[in-house]
Amino acid sequence: MSKKVEFLNSLKMMSDGDLEARLREDEVRLKKLKFAHATSPLENPMTIQSVRRDIARIKTELKKKLKAK
Repeated sequence: MSKKVEFLNSLKMMSDGDLEARLREDEVRLKKLKFAHATSPLENPMTIQSVRRDIARIKTELKKKLKAK
């Protein structure tokens, strides 16, 4: 399986509280990456894009769960 599929499956297993906590952690991580990239170039700037996409996936899964309730 690809990492994306594994990540999506792990999100489906998480509770609402866990998803919100993961969302906050990733948002903080994104801010730190952006700041680090602004001060000096990152070795792999694509990590910023992958974190942004992970945040979007988490938000999508959280909305699906809230809508189902």
